[in-house]
Amino acid sequence: MAIPQAARSGDKTRLTGRLTIEAGDPAIDFDPVQIREIQPDDMDSVWQILEPTIRAGETYALPRDMTRGAALDYWTGSDRHCFVATDGGRIAGTYYLRANQLGGGAHVCNCGYMTAPESRGRGVGRAMFDHSVRQARARGFAAMQFNFVVSTNAAAVTLWQSLGFSIVGVLPAAFEHPTHGRVDAFVMFRAL
Repeated sequence: MAIPQAARSGDKTRLTGRLTIEAGDPAIDFDPVQIREIQPDDMDSVWQILEPTIRAGETYALPRDMTRGAALDYWTGSDRHCFVATDGGRIAGTYYLRANQLGGGAHVCNCGYMTAPESRGRGVGRAMFDHSVRQARARGFAAMQFNFVVSTNAAAVTLWQSLGFSIVGVLPAAFEHPTHGRVDAFVMFRAL
């Protein structure tokens, strides 16, 4: 499992509502979500977020019986910058950022986001997205692309569209949903 070197430096940003505050600025106590690079001690908490989503098999094209080790290796792979969002001191979400392709496609990034079930609807996903856009721009990416957004994941599709993403492609019946059978997946894109 690769933990980015910058994880040791502790890139911390506090996101409160729509206001972004750099670490070291005065804190505003309005249900703050703090986002930082993942640390080795975070793995148990991150697995507690990944496991229910993987087991449900409704939103990510990952094996539902994926082991803890394989899931953490996938999420924190050497080609990814991985972050955690904390809310009230506990890890409430996690995301990764990586180049979508190599070579001529390396200017477009890709991200994956997961929020703890008990933290959904509290702005954690939006805070992680805001952080990921800042991180992507700082790393020189010109656009963000989600390759495989399951069409039945209405919360994600609605969120991404509200944040400026367009559906630029439809992959017909590309995802085997455990309840709905084969459903479409969307390719979603946004310039940064």
